Amino acid sequence: MTRLRRTATAATALAFTAVATAVLGFAGPASAHVTVNPKEATQGGYARVAFRVPNESDTASTTKLEVVLPENAPIGSVSTMPVPGWTLAVEKRKVDPPIEVHGSPITEAVAKLTWTATGDAAVKPGQFQEFPVSMGPLPKVDSMVFKTLQTYSDGNVVRWIDEPTPGGEEPEHPAPVLALTAAAPSASAAPAAAAVATTDDDDDEGEGTAVGLGVAGLVAGLAGLVLGGLAFARTRREPVTKS
Repeated sequence: MTRLRRTATAATALAFTAVATAVLGFAGPASAHVTVNPKEATQGGYARVAFRVPNESDTASTTKLEVVLPENAPIGSVSTMPVPGWTLAVEKRKVDPPIEVHGSPITEAVAKLTWTATGDAAVKPGQFQEFPVSMGPLPKVDSMVFKTLQTYSDGNVVRWIDEPTPGGEEPEHPAPVLALTAAAPSASAAPAAAAVATTDDDDDEGEGTAVGLGVAGLVAGLAGLVLGGLAFARTRREPVTKS
């Protein structure tokens, strides 16, 4: 009986090991890729984001990063934060029709940002670097896709340009995506509506009170007339006593 129990326990352990291997053993580590952080911002507003660039090579360093801004969602204002040891080149393109920023039409928008490492500033194996950008007003679209090229010191170029497919698997080289949500309704509209509703309720209450008082007065007047008429009739029926 003891031998049977040991056999069953061993079989159970082997089965568990097989399942664990099937689930975990064949799932390779997720590869790090270029991302934009945070991943969500508000339409119509300004956002400070950072393009996070991990170095995936074991032997080469990242020496250049090229970020292409989407053509279907031009941004009127783009500014960058200096990154020590990196130079920045900004390319612009014509925008037709113009986009409006603070009431002024803008006919040019940033098309591409290119950071290049100088000296010993390249992103070495096992490291990552962030490249901060401030942009806005953000367009009224669901998302912005920033196609990005990452160049290594050995000449290898990784193209992070694959756009995500809703409901599909993540592509091999996904482009950084910034999701945009609609702005919340203005908070000032709610108190105004409440004030209007309160005023209407007060008016209705005042009118109802006035009508109630008027009806009560009319009833009281009619009751007085009725009582007066009865008293008059009773007086006429009573005999007159002569002295």
